Amino acid sequence: MSAETADRVRQRTEALAAEGIDVVRVAYPDMMGSDRSRDILLHHLPHAVGHGLAFSRAVYHTGALGDHSHIPGGLEAGMPDILVRPDLTTLVALPWEPGVAGCIGDVRDPATGLPVPESPRDLLRQVIGLLIDEDLTAVVGPELEYVLLDPDPASPVGWRRYAPAPGHVYTTGRKGDPDGHLLRTVRALHALGLDVSGGNREFDSGQFEINLSHCEALDAADRAFRFKAAVKELAHREGRLATFMAKPFNDGGGSGFHLHLSLVDADGRNVFDAPRGAYGLSATARHAMAGVLAHAPALSALLNPTVNSYKRFGPDTTAPWLINWGLDNRNALVRIPPERGGATRLEVRLGDATANPYLAIAGVLAAAHLGIAAAEEPPAPMTGQGHDLGTTAALPTGLGRALDALEADDRLTDVLGKPFVDAFLTFKRDELARFQRYVTDWEFREYARIT
Repeated sequence: MSAETADRVRQRTEALAAEGIDVVRVAYPDMMGSDRSRDILLHHLPHAVGHGLAFSRAVYHTGALGDHSHIPGGLEAGMPDILVRPDLTTLVALPWEPGVAGCIGDVRDPATGLPVPESPRDLLRQVIGLLIDEDLTAVVGPELEYVLLDPDPASPVGWRRYAPAPGHVYTTGRKGDPDGHLLRTVRALHALGLDVSGGNREFDSGQFEINLSHCEALDAADRAFRFKAAVKELAHREGRLATFMAKPFNDGGGSGFHLHLSLVDADGRNVFDAPRGAYGLSATARHAMAGVLAHAPALSALLNPTVNSYKRFGPDTTAPWLINWGLDNRNALVRIPPERGGATRLEVRLGDATANPYLAIAGVLAAAHLGIAAAEEPPAPMTGQGHDLGTTAALPTGLGRALDALEADDRLTDVLGKPFVDAFLTFKRDELARFQRYVTDWEFREYARIT
């Protein structure tokens, strides 16, 4: 650590102490986008910035049950270290945890000092760099939905939906949120500096959507990552569970993760806008959209990354299942909102709320970059419900097919990098294999008495 950096860290440490902060929580995303973290006492911050905090690299290869014995990077590799250094530009006091500040950490290989290929945040940086080389900056606005659950010992899963009475989408206040969860949450997220623009109840009981304002892509991913962790933490403090699961109940809808994307040039001009162009879109916008559509089967592995994800798709769900686009049409995979000028953008509606924000944004930007480079043109926009399978290709119908599509998409995997893609495919195929061996409650109910 240079003398200048050491002096800056010392000044920051003294400022935190003056604010009553004595603990710093350093977090970073794993492959699923969950936060892995460590609390350090404030006096240890200079050492953490200079040397880094040691974690096992197997964190990127660990399934939900903690079984990583057969995954590269697991037991057979000796579970080597990664080093995580606090990124002080992301440091902010946690409004619900007195005396604690949180920040995101940068992950490095201790042997080389370089990013590790499994690091989602560094993958996004890599893709952003391709756009910077073209004098373009990606601006992203994330929209995330989640379902809030109350404990219920009588439920087979131990939880029931919060506020289960029927309600209407786009509502606020106590009729759909009798305990005031949404107000507490948006205020806490605002105090955390996430630039929340608003929130409301969604279609299903206990389902909420909270929107984050548009910003540059890495900042958008950082804020979406912190948003998901914060919502879950705040729910725990209420004695509840907030789940971003794509479709948590058979009789309910799904939770989406929509990305609003635009590109601006060095002068800050939105290069998607073209008042005299077809549909008010520039060639760059059309090419970027064509790239997203062309690589949508592979993107589904990143934006719909669980077995459960594919139970959200289908006709009449408003979750896209065909590869198409439309003008202000929420049935489309890519929707073009009606605003033009500086607000001209693509709304990519493919993702569900389980998606890792860094991987989702990196995948969409990589596909847009490829479309621009190839000067591809999209098909004609769909109209109505757009369920014509005779003329429109469908997305993969399950995680296995999506992973196969990602592996087969040489152009996209070249941009994302083979080391990352190999690690992601191995991680997710292990998860899929474990699911395929698992006996579900449905199977027992369906077959136990008739066989």
